[in-house]
This record gives sequence, C-alpha cells and structure tokens, in this order.
Amino acid sequence: MIISRRTFFAKNIAAGALGALAIASQTAQAQAAVLESDTQAQALGYKVDGSKVDTKKHPNYAANQSCAGCALFQGKATDSTGSCAVFSNKLVSSKGWCGAWSKKA
Repeated sequence: MIISRRTFFAKNIAAGALGALAIASQTAQAQAAVLESDTQAQALGYKVDGSKVDTKKHPNYAANQSCAGCALFQGKATDSTGSCAVFSNKLVSSKGWCGAWSKKA
C-alpha cells in the first residue's frame, strides 16, 4: 500500500504530539508537591513552614534550618520550591523542614 506524503506527515505529527504530551505528563507527575499529610512526610516531620516544627518531637530542629539550606534540596536557595531527593524528587517548600535535614556544603 502506498501512503501519500500528506498522510505520512499527518500521522507522524500526531504521533509526535502524543509523545510530547506523555513526556509532559510524566514531568508533571514527578514534580508533584509533598503534602504534610503524606505518610513519609509525617514520618520525617515535614512542615511546609519550618517555623511550625514541633521541637518536642524533633529536638534536632534549629530555627535557621530550612529546605533551601539542606544538601538534599535540588534548587537554588532563592527558589520558593525545589525537588528533594528524600521525597523522590517531589517539590518541597524552600521554607520547609524535615528530619532528614542535612547542612548544605
């Protein structure tokens, strides 16, 4: 069967668009925000606002600690959010804190 050039390009453009949508969807899913209600977040005491950490439960918390200053934060210190290696690269607040906090070198 012979396919016209117009049909060939139309099918390839449609396939390319579907592929781009699939990649965009995967990226959006990988960049979901960590919720304080998530099981792992609760286990680590994650708070979107680090100043609200329960210091009785997490005595290792210090007021100057935040996700932006953590070695596991994958963003610039000036970013409002960034991905975190602890939370499978989901987004965390730069002002947040969790028990896995480790000072950035």
